[in-house]
Amino acid sequence: MDDTGTTYTISGNAAGSQMVPAVTGTGSGTITGTYNTGTNQLSYTSTWTGLTGGPTKAGFYMGASGQSGTMVGSAWTLGTNTTAAGTYTGNMILTDAQEADLLAGRWYYTLGTATNANGEVRGQIMAKR
Repeated sequence: MDDTGTTYTISGNAAGSQMVPAVTGTGSGTITGTYNTGTNQLSYTSTWTGLTGGPTKAGFYMGASGQSGTMVGSAWTLGTNTTAAGTYTGNMILTDAQEADLLAGRWYYTLGTATNANGEVRGQIMAKR
């Protein structure tokens, strides 16, 4: 782990075509944020639009592009933010293993709906210095 406190910018664009298997639809999303290696804190904001309904499940997963993965941490607590277009902001403290996977591009996020419970859109996350 890097104890100097390097800050990385994270980003990713989500679409149904990135789901495994792919989902047809007009939904899309973005995620932006920062990750600090000194504090192990990931801070992020996700936005979405065009979903078939409000998100019923959302979160981070560990997996390469084109592969299904396992959930990292807990599902996002969306509260009343469950409309077809919206924004969610959160923070998460990562373990060393989670940090390594995030920085290597092996993280993605999904937003699921009642129509597509396993995920309507998916976005691979890239981290850059």
